[in-house]
Amino acid sequence: MTETIITVRGEFSAHYPAERATAIVTVSFDGADRSSVFAQATDAAAKLRDSLTELHDPKAGPVTWWSSDSIRVWSDRPWSQTGEQLDLVFHAAIGFRAKFSDFPTLARWGETVVEWEGVGISSIDWDLTEATRAAVTTEVRSRSVKDAVTKATVFAQSIGLGTVTAIALADPGMLGDQGAGAGEGGASQYRMMKADMAVGGGAPLLLWPEEIEVASIVDARFVAH
Repeated sequence: MTETIITVRGEFSAHYPAERATAIVTVSFDGADRSSVFAQATDAAAKLRDSLTELHDPKAGPVTWWSSDSIRVWSDRPWSQTGEQLDLVFHAAIGFRAKFSDFPTLARWGETVVEWEGVGISSIDWDLTEATRAAVTTEVRSRSVKDAVTKATVFAQSIGLGTVTAIALADPGMLGDQGAGAGEGGASQYRMMKADMAVGGGAPLLLWPEEIEVASIVDARFVAH
């Protein structure tokens, strides 16, 4: 008797509340004098480093980690609206990244630093802790395999067969089929979300943490009995 082979794709995704927030901060100045621009940037960066150092504790937080780039200095000659090239303008910039475990503290800190000249928060990335991410990824992958089993069982029963036995499990596209989604680059997807935020006019910094989506896709092949 010829075996009946069933190939399906199992999928599952779940959302989890954010546990960490990484603030992306930029210190930047520009002007006609290189030394002045450099000094303004380094002074503002030192002030920002001090504020992060006061909050930094790798285990207890509220800042569990932070880093800063080296200062970048460059110049250009802008053009006027009439097409004339103007004098040199010098620019200096330093990037910072700070991971917070306490979101109210992040909001208060953000309210303070955005009032400093030359300092701006460009975005906030919401994330899970490494331990949580590992645990939920395992669960989501397991659920995607169960989804594949359920699909294959329904297919088998629809043609009068009762059970299925898995003979292959793989990341999307690795079973050699050219179906939709082949080559998507892995069985699981982990999406670190960007934050919405608003500040200005004397109002407090408002944060809307995004839930983190963890998704898994698996291709599976079964023999139906």
